[in-house]
Amino acid sequence: MSNRSSRPWYLAPYYIWILLFVIAPIALVVYFSFLDLAGDFTLENYANFFSSTYFRMTLSSFWYAFLITLISVLIAYPTAYWLTKTKHKQLWLLLIIIPSWINLLLKAYAFIGIFGLYGPANQLIQFFGAGPLQILFTDFSFVFVAVYIFIPFMVLPIFNSLDKINPALIDASRDLGASQWTTFRRVIFPLAINGVKSGVQAVFIPALSLFVITRLIAGNKVITLGTAIEQQFLVTQNWGMGSTIAVFLILFMIIIMLLTGPKEKGGALNGKAK
Repeated sequence: MSNRSSRPWYLAPYYIWILLFVIAPIALVVYFSFLDLAGDFTLENYANFFSSTYFRMTLSSFWYAFLITLISVLIAYPTAYWLTKTKHKQLWLLLIIIPSWINLLLKAYAFIGIFGLYGPANQLIQFFGAGPLQILFTDFSFVFVAVYIFIPFMVLPIFNSLDKINPALIDASRDLGASQWTTFRRVIFPLAINGVKSGVQAVFIPALSLFVITRLIAGNKVITLGTAIEQQFLVTQNWGMGSTIAVFLILFMIIIMLLTGPKEKGGALNGKAK
């Protein structure tokens, strides 16, 4: 009984951290979302969010986040699968993760030089006989750089899931006459689905709130929810509208986490065993 009664004291720092750095900031955001420029209570911010302008911006944010996530999965899954088959897989995994340690601004400025009119990308295009192209400040450059930034966060969870699969299950599938595609579709992919879901969370959610890349790489031609929040707080000084957008962004993130969360407590392997 003494151990049980004293156990909550060990959790006190955790609860204090959650209160100060999770609940309190969200409560402040919700509070400011009900204020206008004069500091008076209003529901106009929420009414404005459902206008055609913010509706198109929300759809645009989801489209770009979906596109970035889809491309990341298509690149990360075969990469992670190949890593599990290599001899020095931990070393190769480290080489993929290392770019994520570099500051985001440094990577963005590096791509500004790469995609510039006189950068290496245009020099390569001119080498093949084409003229210089406006690669920077386009949708392509925005998606390319975003995928490059998020790839490590997609590869790592997928690699962990694939690496934990018992090879005996794959051998058993092939011994029973299943083709490589059938083995992948019926054995490998279902057992590694939680890794894909974790990768989707790690990529889709932050992709919704990108704003640094939209400014430096896309030249504000791509407007996301994160860009709108930044403009409302720093440009127009409308903290109420910025907080309202942030409230809906938090709701979208919660919904995505619920949709991509694990459905089985025992994990995919235990679920299949049952």
